[in-house]
Amino acid sequence: MFEGSIVIVVMVVVAIILFFYFIPLALWVAAWSSGASVGIFTLIAMRLRRVAPASIVNPRISAIKAGLEISTNQLESHYLAGGRVEAVVNALISADKAKIPLSFDQAAAIDLAGRNVFEAVQMSVNPKVITTPKVSAVAADGIQLIVISRVTVRTDIDKLVGGAGEETILARVGEGIVTTIGSASNYKEVLENPDNISRGVLSKGLDVGTAFEILSIDIADVDVGENIGAKLQMEQAEADKQIAQAEAEGRRAMAVAQEQEMRARVHEMRAKVVEAEAQVPLAMADALKSGNLGVMDYYNLRNIEADTTMRESIGGEDDSGPKE
Repeated sequence: MFEGSIVIVVMVVVAIILFFYFIPLALWVAAWSSGASVGIFTLIAMRLRRVAPASIVNPRISAIKAGLEISTNQLESHYLAGGRVEAVVNALISADKAKIPLSFDQAAAIDLAGRNVFEAVQMSVNPKVITTPKVSAVAADGIQLIVISRVTVRTDIDKLVGGAGEETILARVGEGIVTTIGSASNYKEVLENPDNISRGVLSKGLDVGTAFEILSIDIADVDVGENIGAKLQMEQAEADKQIAQAEAEGRRAMAVAQEQEMRARVHEMRAKVVEAEAQVPLAMADALKSGNLGVMDYYNLRNIEADTTMRESIGGEDDSGPKE
């Protein structure tokens, strides 16, 4: 008997828990008292579809109180699609108060695209200032300038889906600064009129295809860097010097090779002459044996050689010795 009573009590407790789980009475009362009433069966259906009723009812209460008529089906569909219902409703309320045209479908599409729709609406009301990193550019006279700028942007709601982000804005602004400074005749012209950079960059329509509208581009700081032109000229001169030295070294090596080749040829010719001279006595001996050369002819040849040697020695003494 006692055990039966315990079972009944447990069943009653479980039934109560299930009842309040599927039928959140506190949430239903809050919605009804706020004028955003939701049916009991609708709340039960949300539980069966694995939708947290509080994630739908509370944002709808905020929307109704703000004067926006958004159905539970719209909010539930966006929730099931993986969207952030509360962020979308807050964005719609902010846009309505700021007189910015924004429909629920548009806000839901922006949210599902991965953009923060509430932050986008805030940026439409309160523009954001983006500080660019240091941009190095070189004027026509070769002087490097380092520029930091601040870009004021406002969200373009209509282009938020599919539009480029802040990185594209920064890249385009940096490119515009480099182009504008590069077209300046000298760096002093840029330092005297830094607003020319702002006007030149702003006139290029850098916000085309982006999710933002550029309101202004302000130059925050301009510093003078290195003399890039002179540095490049010095490096070019050093490179030309090394090339000339390499060419001269090549010509010297070729001349040395030619000289060594000529010496080798001279040694070869001298060797041939020595070899030929060594054959002369043998040829004379053969001529004497064969009778082609007489004894008197041989002695006359020896006398001529002796006279020639004597004259050469006398001539050498006359050239080198003192004259009386």
